[in-house]
Amino acid sequence: MKTCLECINPIKGRTDKKFCSDACRNNFNNRQKSDVTTKMRQINSILKKNHKVLSSMLLNVRDMPNEKIKLSKDRLFELGFNFNYFTNIYTNKKGMTYYYCYEYGYLPIENNYCFLVKRREELAE
Repeated sequence: MKTCLECINPIKGRTDKKFCSDACRNNFNNRQKSDVTTKMRQINSILKKNHKVLSSMLLNVRDMPNEKIKLSKDRLFELGFNFNYFTNIYTNKKGMTYYYCYEYGYLPIENNYCFLVKRREELAE
C-alpha cells in the first residue's frame, strides 16, 4: 500500500495519489519551496529599502528632471543602502554606467561619491 509523502499515512483512493489530503500536499509543497521563497523575500526587502533610500534623497528634485544629487557612498550606506542589489544597469553612449533600483539610480563618480538620478524614459514593455 502506498503512503503519503508528507505524513506517511496510508493513501486511499486513486493509484497515482501521492498525498492523503490537500493539507499534506500543501505542507509538502510549501516546505519544498520555502528556501527559494525566503531568499526571494529577503532580496525583495533589500530592493525596496534601496528604492526608498534613493527616492527619499531625490524627493526634492522629482519635478526637475535635469537635477542630480551628489551624495557620498558612505551616506547612502548609513541610510541602509546596499550597493550589491539593483534591478538593472544602464551604460550610456559616453560609457558611464548607472545602477538602477527600479526608476531611481546612481552613477558612481570619483572620491567615493555618486550622482543620484531618476530615469527619464519609460521602459518598453
